[in-house]
Amino acid sequence: MTASLPHQGPWPDEPERPVEGRRHMIRRRALTLLIIVLLIGIPAGYLVISANQSRDSGKDKEAKYSATGLTEGWPSKLQRRIYQVPVPHPAWHVAYYETNNWKTSRLYAQFETNAAGLDAYLTGLGLTRDDLKKGHVTIGARDRKVTGWKFADNGMWSGFVHRQKKPAPTHDVVVDLSNPAYPWVFVVSRTVP
Repeated sequence: MTASLPHQGPWPDEPERPVEGRRHMIRRRALTLLIIVLLIGIPAGYLVISANQSRDSGKDKEAKYSATGLTEGWPSKLQRRIYQVPVPHPAWHVAYYETNNWKTSRLYAQFETNAAGLDAYLTGLGLTRDDLKKGHVTIGARDRKVTGWKFADNGMWSGFVHRQKKPAPTHDVVVDLSNPAYPWVFVVSRTVP
């Protein structure tokens, strides 16, 4: 036989608590569940989103720094300022590539623009169309090999070399004027650190 255990009785001055109703119990449990989900779910969701953004950022940087030729898109504002390459608005088919070593840093850029954009680009360098020398391809074979640019002998090429006092960059510029309304501009800007 099992002896019955004594039960603690209510405190003498404590009123009797009413028995919890079914609705109240369901509401309390639902509120408890909601609090647990919020306390665990929000930080977990934040961690998942943050991890995905971090991974995507790493992939973007990896693609940018592992590029071995022209990459479609605009050079950053910092690159345009350092290399003094004022890409005009409007410009289409913009692509660039940057190389750096202990001796020389180069920014290769190409874009298509309209006649006013070409004038704005030249003005940004402190030059005019009169400075373009017809038939001059000023970008050397080494730089053409790096970018894959091919300047055919029968093209309407004009170019110039814009030398500046160091540490300002030197620009080798070739302009394709086969369609004067929409010229192509090819630039190699090099600076010595």
